[in-house]
Amino acid sequence: MGFEKSMWTVTIDSARILLRAHIDDFVIACANRKILDGFRARLLDAFEGTYEGKLQDYLGCEVMRDMDKGTTYLSQTHYAEEILRTYNFWNATPRLTPMQPNTRLNKEDCDKNPAPDFHRRYRGIVGSLGYLVTMTRPDLARAYSKLSKYVQFPGKTHLLLPNTFCAIFAALGIKQSATLVILTKTPTFCGVG
Repeated sequence: MGFEKSMWTVTIDSARILLRAHIDDFVIACANRKILDGFRARLLDAFEGTYEGKLQDYLGCEVMRDMDKGTTYLSQTHYAEEILRTYNFWNATPRLTPMQPNTRLNKEDCDKNPAPDFHRRYRGIVGSLGYLVTMTRPDLARAYSKLSKYVQFPGKTHLLLPNTFCAIFAALGIKQSATLVILTKTPTFCGVG
């Protein structure tokens, strides 16, 4: 109900193919290039689409690969910069931790009737940070989880933590703060749109 499968696997000649779909964008991965190319050709014969070449961008994430080193970089540099500029944190005082030790957010700090501008700002910052956490910053998931509990009725105290999040991105520098490095040998990827 409302959920559509978006990841499929198939094995051809002992090679496992992964197919990930999001609306009309697909990523196909396989460790065997010949099988990957054949599968992609059959897919495009059966369905209307285009081959976009080596995967470089997917869902707003820049993908960079170093085949010799076996590394894959997922970067949301542009998105992180947009967050900082949108919420006026471009020149924020740097901080290195997402939550100060012993920080406690609680229901007593909630405002049952937050001002519309304040509420919109809190939801916007938390939602934006959620996309970064999901794509390139899983290390901030716990702090993000704490923030998202108060999206419906945030209080002034709750906004201090998202402000700290944005200060972290400023402190680490945009490129480092929104880049995830995967240090393993990975399958060959291509994008189909």
